[in-house]
Amino acid sequence: MLHRLTISQLTERLVRRDVSAREALAACLGQIERVDGQVKAFLSIDRADAEAQAGAADRELAAGITPAEKPLLGVPIALKDVLCHRGQPVGCASRILEGYISPYDATVVSKLQAAGAVVFGRLNMDEFAMGSSTENSAYWTTLNPWDTTRIPGGSSGGCAAAVASNEAFATIGSDTGGSIRQPAALCGCVGFKPTYGRVSRYGLVAFASSLDQIGPFTKDVRDAATLLGVISGHDRRDSTSLPEPVPDYRAALTGDSLKGLRIGVVKEFQIGGLDPGVDLAVKAAIANLEGLGAEIVEVSLPHSDYAAATYYIIAPAEASANLARFDGIRYGLRVDGPDPFELNCRTRGAGFGAEVKRRIILGTSVLSSGYHDAFYLRAQKVRTLIRKDFLDAFGKVDAIVSPTAPTAAFRVGEKSSDPLQMYLSDIFTISCNLAGICGLSMPCGFTGSPRLPVGLQLLGRPFGEETILRIAHAYEQATGWHREIAPLG
Repeated sequence: MLHRLTISQLTERLVRRDVSAREALAACLGQIERVDGQVKAFLSIDRADAEAQAGAADRELAAGITPAEKPLLGVPIALKDVLCHRGQPVGCASRILEGYISPYDATVVSKLQAAGAVVFGRLNMDEFAMGSSTENSAYWTTLNPWDTTRIPGGSSGGCAAAVASNEAFATIGSDTGGSIRQPAALCGCVGFKPTYGRVSRYGLVAFASSLDQIGPFTKDVRDAATLLGVISGHDRRDSTSLPEPVPDYRAALTGDSLKGLRIGVVKEFQIGGLDPGVDLAVKAAIANLEGLGAEIVEVSLPHSDYAAATYYIIAPAEASANLARFDGIRYGLRVDGPDPFELNCRTRGAGFGAEVKRRIILGTSVLSSGYHDAFYLRAQKVRTLIRKDFLDAFGKVDAIVSPTAPTAAFRVGEKSSDPLQMYLSDIFTISCNLAGICGLSMPCGFTGSPRLPVGLQLLGRPFGEETILRIAHAYEQATGWHREIAPLG
């Protein structure tokens, strides 16, 4: 079935002219019609624009353009509703941006289109990327294709669910504290959070500017390497983008022995409360990595216990500043009042959801006079220690392995009344963003009953994407968990 192919499989068939880009798009749209009423991954789709892109791709394929020139030629890829795509709505799943149409393309979107991708559809998310379950969307909760009574993770839940249900060949999301890796784990696909500065954030609606990073969701590691190669690179329009050369990530996918590599297991991550099914699957995966020739070494991240507290000071503080621009005057929702202050209050009161308001209030508080040094400045100091812990560990090992999330997908509504429990869903992923390093989640098995995907997280040193892709690909080839298909796939 065409919609179940990986990018590399689809590309081979497109080049051979066995199928057309229009047929590939039609396969995605057909699958969306069949299952998205249950999954609810998409917020909107501009079919006419997507079909025009697919037609243009077919003309280029007929003219002999090759994957070497355009590695994504004719491949349908969908976007999280936080990335600007010219002429398309960008609403961050929030009422406050209802009706807003982007006047420009994010750099990532421009790169996808330059590589020949058919960029279509806006995917659901937690409002302004604040959440771990996609229950904070202003529109509806996306559901997990493995079990529609459960959440897909968040904030990029729509991205993960669309890939797991084969509604798109790949998607592009964002990761501020685990928002790519955690939903990828819960939906049984591959999610990659690059090193901070590796991918331009120009055109990404900011949540926490020092933590946000854009990355791909894919069906396998090879596709992740392909997409990462396309979207990476320096961009003068983003002052945090770094002028590092972009390697050929696919060349790192040798799929052979991991002999000579040292992989760290974090002493502080061996915590109680881990779901037994997750624990068993991850331990089996670590044994498999050792069987492939890797040396497993215990490492310490002594300040990791402070990661969640540090994150939930820094991220809300930056969100408070970034979301101040949504005032009801320049664009988006406007609820009139007798004066500008009242207009602003009414607009933000009606436009922002409860979780966004909670984080704005928290962020404004920690930045206020008398609290800035006690909370925000101290959190930045702890962040520096967390990054140093990782750099020290990477002096001893080539990568770090851990569970991606402490549990498999939980039921809709199970944690929505307890923000602290929801925040702890990202306990293994937050440190990566604070340190600015790269991280990948990939399938490593299933829980027993109910049968739900488990994610294995690989963390690499800054700009160490090649190494974790090599490890991930070797593990993937030795196990084959990525070939499992969700009931709604």
